[in-house]
Amino acid sequence: MSQAARALDRIFRAESGAVLATLIRLLGDFQLAEDALQDALTAALESWPRGGLPISPAAWLTTTARRKALDRLRHLKIAETKKATWALLKRWEQEAEQGVDAADLSPVADDQLRLIFTCCHPALSREAQVALTLQTLGGLSVTEIARAFLVSEAAIAQRLARAKQKILRAGIPYEVPARESLATRLEAVLGVLYLVFNEGYLATTGRQLVRGDLVEDALRLARSLAELLPTEPEPRGLLALLLLHDARREARTDEAGDLVLLEDQDRSKWNQARIQEGLRLVEDALRERKAGPYQIQAAIAAVHAEAPTAADTDWRQIVLLYQALLVHEPTPIVELNRAVAISFASGPGRGLSALEAIEAIGNLESYAPVHLARADMLHRLGRVEEARECYRRALACADNEQVRRFITRRLAE
Repeated sequence: MSQAARALDRIFRAESGAVLATLIRLLGDFQLAEDALQDALTAALESWPRGGLPISPAAWLTTTARRKALDRLRHLKIAETKKATWALLKRWEQEAEQGVDAADLSPVADDQLRLIFTCCHPALSREAQVALTLQTLGGLSVTEIARAFLVSEAAIAQRLARAKQKILRAGIPYEVPARESLATRLEAVLGVLYLVFNEGYLATTGRQLVRGDLVEDALRLARSLAELLPTEPEPRGLLALLLLHDARREARTDEAGDLVLLEDQDRSKWNQARIQEGLRLVEDALRERKAGPYQIQAAIAAVHAEAPTAADTDWRQIVLLYQALLVHEPTPIVELNRAVAISFASGPGRGLSALEAIEAIGNLESYAPVHLARADMLHRLGRVEEARECYRRALACADNEQVRRFITRRLAE
């Protein structure tokens, strides 16, 4: 890959979510916006090696994509174009003749927040809401989203296509809804922001453990959401959770770039400013006595953040918090995390018993963390050969290169 191609790939990952959100606002059509953005990226790959990077790559991509969308609309026959689209074409042609300041088309964070609320419209299924947001905001591929959902790529592709068509046919507005309508979308919005953060915090695929662009997008949008809804405790809980997790970013890899587990991290590298802000937010949210799943998860992260060393972690408190979380989210993943907490609070034998109960009812065979958790518990029990087999199963399921290197290192040990 050439230097220009690498730069374009880096910029695309960092800016595509914001650029696409702005294009969808301008065009009112998901597919047209995606096609225009791809056209603009192709143009950038041809133009930037000759002329150098523009001062504002995001604004350049947005302006170019807008022109490419105009070109696509011009090639449509009038009979094939809705009146609204034709009117948009005419208005844009007039603006093009008059000249439009590129700064007016620069992507803004509000566009991304509007996009999330559009994707999370109650007319769409929860699965479609999440998949659409991960693709448009997070820039995740169909392959990456399919892995996150543990379903086939074909199923995700169909889900995305149906969601986009429904938004277009139903004329779902691209906006943050009125305050009285927020409640029907808030749970989904919180959920997709958390999933975007998780994909950035531990990338599903690729060489990097962390995708900083997604992490920063999720943090910024969670902060915007908390400011938009100051009387709702759950957005503050989500922001606290993201801050407390991301505070550990610098300690999660060693000098060679290899994964470092929580218990082995150098806690002096943890970002104390983010920890203190996260602690204040979760305490403030919990004070309202309307605890929800994100506040509870933030409280769990706070227990880890407040422990001076791994040995000082209050695992019994964490077990209780996971039990409270199960009331809100009775999922195999939460059960798995509770089993891990039990293994540290009451011993690996009890943790293993809890884990085996989950495996009996949950479809987690292709989920690497369950094999890693089982391997760790078996290893602490001295059942080395069984632990080695679990690490092999985890290796077969893991797609992130850093995670695979960690598993390979454990096998060698």
